[in-house]
Amino acid sequence: MSVSLLGDGIFIVAVAWQAYAISDRPSSLAYVGLATSLPQVAMLLVGGAVSDRILRRTVLFWADFARALAVGTLAALIIVDSLQLWELYLVCGLIGVATAFAAPAFDAVVPQLVPQSELTSANAVDQFVRTFALQLVGPALGGLAVATVKPAGAFAFDALTFAFSAACVLQMKQLPPVVGYGDSAGFRHEVLEGLRYVRRHVWLWGTFVAATFTYMLFIGPTQVLLPYIVRNSLHRGASVYGAVLAVGGVGALVGAILMGRAKYPRRPVTWMYAWWTIATLAVAGYGLATKAWGLALAAFVIYGAEAAGAVIWATMKQRRVPNEMLGRVSSIDWCVSTALLPLSYALTVPVAHFLGPRTTLVLAGTLGAAVTLAFLFLPGMRAGEGARLAYRVGTLSDGKAPAARGLPPI
Repeated sequence: MSVSLLGDGIFIVAVAWQAYAISDRPSSLAYVGLATSLPQVAMLLVGGAVSDRILRRTVLFWADFARALAVGTLAALIIVDSLQLWELYLVCGLIGVATAFAAPAFDAVVPQLVPQSELTSANAVDQFVRTFALQLVGPALGGLAVATVKPAGAFAFDALTFAFSAACVLQMKQLPPVVGYGDSAGFRHEVLEGLRYVRRHVWLWGTFVAATFTYMLFIGPTQVLLPYIVRNSLHRGASVYGAVLAVGGVGALVGAILMGRAKYPRRPVTWMYAWWTIATLAVAGYGLATKAWGLALAAFVIYGAEAAGAVIWATMKQRRVPNEMLGRVSSIDWCVSTALLPLSYALTVPVAHFLGPRTTLVLAGTLGAAVTLAFLFLPGMRAGEGARLAYRVGTLSDGKAPAARGLPPI
């Protein structure tokens, strides 16, 4: 995962500069996000059902293999100087489909590897590694790679990291199948079962819906307009963009380390929403900053607060959701949370054209923070905080099946 995420961090910088090199308009990068997110959202529920039905190591291997081929093809097209925007969009779509299978499978495999008492620490390690590779070292190397070996070399390296990850997955000891593995239930039944489970728990579906609208408000503007500001307002290169993201990675490392050393909070929902509100509000800093150091400071706060909330969120899911249901719940999480990302990318261009890139980012941060905080007060969202209830794998702490009683949303 560490090596693969390092390649992903390089990809973030390389794909932004490659899209703007072909067409120096916000729409070129916005459509990259659209092309990636649409098929990912469309396939997430299938990916979750597959990760609960097929051995998760197998799902992770083929997802890595497919992404290695896709990014390698992208590098080859640039080398022969034939890459068109539509080809870039097509490759990003293939990456989105593979990610729809990999993300829920990875979320669901963690509780199979780690004792429940160590989940908070394990998720902190996950956030630490994810941050160090994806948000700190990866973007910094991506900026240098684009400046030296050009986007083609950066994409080729990313393809190699996916291949390395696939090889590592093959070396893992085969994990035992989850409860219900190999039964005759169809995908439709399993997906519906997952949806019914989520519907019974406010802390799950409420947070999914909160993320849907918050991500719609700020993901498109930040991913499309931040590199545009660095390139066209500050008149700086890919190395500066990579450095801004790297400082954000330092913030995320700090957030992950602090949460890893802290005890699991007695009011996890409140703490999680507080951190995420701070992270979203700090997006406005991208629009207010007129120097590279201002962008870096905003990134530090955004990624640090986001990482702190993410450690709590991952631990809550893994403690509360039965393992045989976790792949589907994670896929529903990804699916609902990212459902409006295509709209976010699509709206970014006309809104930025009308209001300007900086005003768009300020508006995205302030509105997003207000929406995030509002969902904390959804009826039932914080009910039962502080109770000491927890799931074992497949059962509640009292041994009853999940549907046998309604847990308070913790």
